[in-house]
Amino acid sequence: MTTLTADSSPANPAAIDHTKRGFWGLTLAAIGVVYGDIGTSPLYAFRESITHVVQRNGAATNAEIIGVISLMLWSLIAVVTIKYATILLRLDNRGEGGTLSLMALVQRALGKRTPFILIIGLAGAGLFYGDAMLTPAISVLSAIEGLAVLPGLTGHVEPFIMPVTLGILIALFLVQRHGSGIVGAWFGPICILWFTVLGGLGLMHLSQEWSVLAAFNPLNAINFLLNHAGLGFIVLGSVFLTVTGAEALYADMGHFGRKPISRAWMWLVFPALALNYLGQGAMVIANPSTISNPFFFMAPQAWRPALVVLATAATIIASQAVISGAYSLTQQAIQLGLLPRMRILQTSERHHGQIYMPQVNYMLMLGVLFMTFSFGSSTALGSAYGVSVIGAMITSSMLAILAIWKVSKRPLWFAIALMAPFILIELIFAASNLTKIFSGGLVPLIIAAGFILVMWTWVRGSRLLHEQTRRDVSLQQMLATLEISPPTRVRGTAIFLTADPQAAPTALMHNLKHNQVLHERIILLSVRTAPTPRVNDSDRVNIETVRDDIQIVSLSFGFMETPNVIRGLTLARDKGLAFDIMKTSFFLSRRALVPTDKSGMPRWQDLLFIFLARNSSSATEFFHIPTSRVVELGAQVAV
Repeated sequence: MTTLTADSSPANPAAIDHTKRGFWGLTLAAIGVVYGDIGTSPLYAFRESITHVVQRNGAATNAEIIGVISLMLWSLIAVVTIKYATILLRLDNRGEGGTLSLMALVQRALGKRTPFILIIGLAGAGLFYGDAMLTPAISVLSAIEGLAVLPGLTGHVEPFIMPVTLGILIALFLVQRHGSGIVGAWFGPICILWFTVLGGLGLMHLSQEWSVLAAFNPLNAINFLLNHAGLGFIVLGSVFLTVTGAEALYADMGHFGRKPISRAWMWLVFPALALNYLGQGAMVIANPSTISNPFFFMAPQAWRPALVVLATAATIIASQAVISGAYSLTQQAIQLGLLPRMRILQTSERHHGQIYMPQVNYMLMLGVLFMTFSFGSSTALGSAYGVSVIGAMITSSMLAILAIWKVSKRPLWFAIALMAPFILIELIFAASNLTKIFSGGLVPLIIAAGFILVMWTWVRGSRLLHEQTRRDVSLQQMLATLEISPPTRVRGTAIFLTADPQAAPTALMHNLKHNQVLHERIILLSVRTAPTPRVNDSDRVNIETVRDDIQIVSLSFGFMETPNVIRGLTLARDKGLAFDIMKTSFFLSRRALVPTDKSGMPRWQDLLFIFLARNSSSATEFFHIPTSRVVELGAQVAV
């Protein structure tokens, strides 16, 4: 399988420790971050899957229970073990993974951004946001619902489940501004304890009914589907809950590396999940009355309070991982030009990847609280959960075909043959999940569609705006004019930020028009995003001398990096760019956009683009430019 490696050069060689000690440290961290979501699926996945059988037939036979468990085990094997841990983890973009990273990798191989690939990338990103609002809701709520099975609390605690859940979720989002570094150190140990308990509880109940081990035979899964044609199709929608969170294996690869993630899955996570699902099945076969909440009934009564506390901690960790993932995905989308600039705060001086985005945080919080309160129970949320996740999985499979073909240089037929079985499985899961549309599944799709619309509007509007500015005065035309009618020159250096170095910056033209002066040294500065996660400092700066007093400086940053103009200019100075920051002014253009009937977009989309532009973070803040050195010159532009 090594022939499938797409781009194995590390995104940040210093970020991943390849020593033995570093490997185990990364593996521990991966268990806490990568597997938080999929690791909490035993709380509700089997319960929701077998409930369909009970509701249809009044009870579940031993063969039906084994059939459902078999579907769950083989879903984990096919989707997680083979697709993600074996194939996709080898398709990295210089060490980074995830839908947008894979999209950038394919675009780089093709040499252009095609509409088809862009749409797949937008869909994958939008569907992730829909999933990000459901994961904290269903995870925390299902854990707190465990209070209802505690001795003495049954029948009394139910009215408090929703307030307690909402309180935990609000607290979780409010502490995000302080970063996850402090509590993050506990993620790995708590999750190791969690998976150990999962496996231990499963082993405790296997002896009650060893026949459940027949679930490892895939024929039992096939027979269940064949003997329960309509019902089996519906059950698949809930069986899919066992693999929600699998995308994290690929998305978090850049933080931990391929081997720690795959080893953690094979050595701990998969065995623990398999044992727990088998134990739940064995217990329900031996004692059908436990089917109402099989996970918590697995524990002896004296252990259940501790299990509720541990489950709550595990679900908070799963939620934290999703929230951090949303920050990371948004940062990538901004750098790739899919979303407007947003405020990005570094929460750790030691770990560059730990960021906090206030706008994303509060948007997610409102969405999660709405989901939790409106659905009211983990069972109702289970009807909505999975719809957006399966869509994101399909997009990654489609991009994987292109990556194997164009990046790994394998024949197209090989790429299709390799990924077709997974796409078929995912399409079947998707069709099954579509049966949930009218019982809540439409909500995450609407959320995903909203994000896709926003991103498409920003991409389309930015392109139209760029085409319009390209009609402005070219740099060469401006220089010719200056030769004929030279302006008054003043001391110091002026840096003009520009998206197109070959066009005269709007701020420069306004400075000439209104102030009628030109600084003795001019630097036209452009900041571009590379189709790689990070850029080496040796490749970050490009300097072009137009004439003695005018230079063009291009700074390159990866889509996983935060652009820092001052740091880039410091590197440029090492390459011979002469300037004194205390005698340098940054001139920025601030465009006031107004809608027009000739923009190329519908009126409503014009207004949406203008709203996004007006609420984007300023270039000064986003590019980390000293505010005391900035001069902004405005202009009105019709779009």
